[in-house]
Amino acid sequence: FGFAESHSISFALLVYASSWLKRHYPAAFCAALLNAQPMGFYSPQSLIHDAKRHGIEIRKPAINVSNAKASLEPGDGPSQCSCLHAPQPVVRLGLASVRTIGDDLAEAIVTDREARGDYTSMADLARRVGLSADQVEALATAGAFACFGVDRRDALWGAGAAATARPGQLDVVTFDESAPPQLPAMTEPEQLIADMWATSMTPDVYPTALIRPRLAALGIVTARGLHSIEDHTRVTIGGVVTHRQRPATARGVTFLNIEDETGMVNVIVEETVWQRHRRVAREAGGLLIRGMLEHTKDGVVNVVAERLERLNLGLHTRSRDFR
Repeated sequence: FGFAESHSISFALLVYASSWLKRHYPAAFCAALLNAQPMGFYSPQSLIHDAKRHGIEIRKPAINVSNAKASLEPGDGPSQCSCLHAPQPVVRLGLASVRTIGDDLAEAIVTDREARGDYTSMADLARRVGLSADQVEALATAGAFACFGVDRRDALWGAGAAATARPGQLDVVTFDESAPPQLPAMTEPEQLIADMWATSMTPDVYPTALIRPRLAALGIVTARGLHSIEDHTRVTIGGVVTHRQRPATARGVTFLNIEDETGMVNVIVEETVWQRHRRVAREAGGLLIRGMLEHTKDGVVNVVAERLERLNLGLHTRSRDFR
């Protein structure tokens, strides 16, 4: 009894402290969670979009601004608590969030920038720090070179050439980083795919927002919209699978979480439904779920699934399945 009681008290304190921090300092809370990854079953993608839904601005990695880890910048967003009159800061994603960069290289980039000033080009970065072509391309894909006045596609064009610069070389121009003038800029869906590939996060927009007109035409209800629908109404929802509980409970029930641009929905999948749609339920990154809406007494919304279908999002996502 003492063991269980001590754990319940510890968890209660953690829940209270976390809830207080999220309520009063949501930007700092989000940045701290990003810097504590990997942890829990909420991915960085879910964390930043939950923060955005609470009024926090999220900015992409930037080679002359970002720290190695997520940091805070001055902002003018509204506070989540009336007792705080100062505006909420902005969360800036860190350079270490870009694939192939890692903590050590991100720290080296920031240390050199603080010691010798801002970088002036991709080649200047490669010459001062030493980067592989893959690393320069990853930073270009993440949009980290926007401060040089180039968009992502232009940066990708010149990344390979810029990566040939090495520490110790003379600072002379031996190649041209500039892209052809007719090279088209990335479309919004292409930028979303680039963000997901480079950082596993899409700071500007949640994937389902780009296909919302198509989902609306199919009668798909958003997570926020479920709260205005009567209890025990049959609904269809769609979104990204953020996590699955496996193995199932003793009664064979599996719990899923579906997220769209407006929030998250708890989905209860009975054993018979899971077995009927087993492959889609286990493998699909996005799902369309038809089921019965349930409102709990504490305001939580659940959907008891009756049918599951694959939702093609046009990009690769991975759920954080837990046991």
